[in-house]
Amino acid sequence: MSKIFPTNCYVKVRSIILRNTSFLFIFFALSTNQENNNIMTLQAAYAFFESLKKETTNKSEIKVYDNFLDILTRLKNREFTKDELQSIEKELDRLDLKPKMGNNKKYFNKMLKDFRVFLKEKHSLISAGYYVKVGVSIGAAFGVVLGVILGSRFERSLGIAVGISVGIVIGLFIGRKMDTQAKASGTIL
Repeated sequence: MSKIFPTNCYVKVRSIILRNTSFLFIFFALSTNQENNNIMTLQAAYAFFESLKKETTNKSEIKVYDNFLDILTRLKNREFTKDELQSIEKELDRLDLKPKMGNNKKYFNKMLKDFRVFLKEKHSLISAGYYVKVGVSIGAAFGVVLGVILGSRFERSLGIAVGISVGIVIGLFIGRKMDTQAKASGTIL
């Protein structure tokens, strides 16, 4: 091996590798520290959406920004542990909330949906009326089945209409009850 690589060449390569490794370690430490300092906070996200709201005149975009602002305001007013707050801020950072050149409404609407899913899955926080929406949807679906069963005794379209109506009403009552329970337990934003 010494015939192929002289000894002094090995020493030079080894010192270059050690210098580069320490440089990479320092760079990684600095970039990790810099990433932690640049995480989007709730206040920064609020200011960002306020500025977007002021810049646009499109009513549908303003509505999406208002929804984000409403959620961020409610989150700021809640008490969170340090870890919970960090996870929310990391999620805001992960969403990459930057204005796009294309359709801002579509982009931020998707980000809003993703953020709501995150809050529901990781922190069990839901928006007001969540269970009513789910209950009405499930009630309508079961109502169709009930309507087909009832339709065999009566006229089919009348049975389906009655079944859907009954399913929606039952879903509405169950959803309201679950929403009041969620509000009492403090999981509604």
